[in-house]
Amino acid sequence: MTSHPHSFGATTGASVQSASRRQWLRAPLGLALVAAGLGGLATSSALAQSTWPTKPVRIVVPFAAGGTTDLLGRAMAVELQKAFGQAFVVDNRAGAGGNVGADMVAKAPADGYTLLMGTVGTHGINRALYEKMPFDPIKDFAPISLVAAVPNVMVVNPDKARELKINTVQDFIKVAKASPGKLNMASSGNGTSIHLAGELFKSMTGTYLIHFPYRGSGPALMDLVGGNMDVMFDNLPSAMPQIKAGKLKALAVTSAQRSPALPDVPTLAEAGGPSLKGFDASSWFGLLAPAGTPPEVINRIQQEVAKSLASPAVKEKLLAQGAIPSGITPAEFAKLIDSEHKKWAQVVKTSGAKVD
Repeated sequence: MTSHPHSFGATTGASVQSASRRQWLRAPLGLALVAAGLGGLATSSALAQSTWPTKPVRIVVPFAAGGTTDLLGRAMAVELQKAFGQAFVVDNRAGAGGNVGADMVAKAPADGYTLLMGTVGTHGINRALYEKMPFDPIKDFAPISLVAAVPNVMVVNPDKARELKINTVQDFIKVAKASPGKLNMASSGNGTSIHLAGELFKSMTGTYLIHFPYRGSGPALMDLVGGNMDVMFDNLPSAMPQIKAGKLKALAVTSAQRSPALPDVPTLAEAGGPSLKGFDASSWFGLLAPAGTPPEVINRIQQEVAKSLASPAVKEKLLAQGAIPSGITPAEFAKLIDSEHKKWAQVVKTSGAKVD
């Protein structure tokens, strides 16, 4: 399945460049825990607080196994299972840029037994990108907590890179401009942050890459490693194992600063020359529940998420994979979702990006 490339206007780069994620990446964990505790006490649903969970809890991951959403969803499932002594089961439901899985959770009973590992795509991009949405990302969900934010990384197949003499971002741009349409770009799906990061790259560099959307990062990475694709702007955690194994070559990260996980890999703004000055496009992932889920349950989950992300073992593991752990409160997460939707709506509008 192939989608037609889209052209971003000059204002799109400015929209992304002007966005700042620093405030919501700083997770005031102490305040989060206090707020969560107080929120649980001042309620009339003490029974739900004391008995939940009495059966397995499902975490719907709206993308295929192997991608960053899946990795973080499984990491949270392990930690929450330890905390509550009840099974937390990951259920991968890929399709429509995350809309299939997100819609399933939006229409699930609001009892705390079905959660979503949402993304910047499902809750920041899709409402502006899709003409018809099966759910409202603001009204149909109760935010729990941001789990982590990650930069994307521009990765290429090392064998094909050697064949085409691509060692740097500027080498890639040179090859792409010399043969428009020759290079293929994989993504985790139409309209995902991985897709739009690539489209932003295309618009700022004036290159023409053929976009191939997949049902998640996992299968897209497999084709990139296998030599069937040429480039991908993947989330760093899912690409990291292949980079470390030498199966993929990292040319640059998409964030404003270098990643501690790949300190020797430059940013696109550093490596891409004048055309990519100010490039900044990252992704985020967080837990949500259906709207109407008891606030006592929401607060209990957020409290345990914050505790786990603050623990040295989990924190160090995520940082090593390229993810920046968070743990912010439901209210703070709700503000983030609202601001991200507004920002990406402007990006989609000025770009003219559409999904087939």
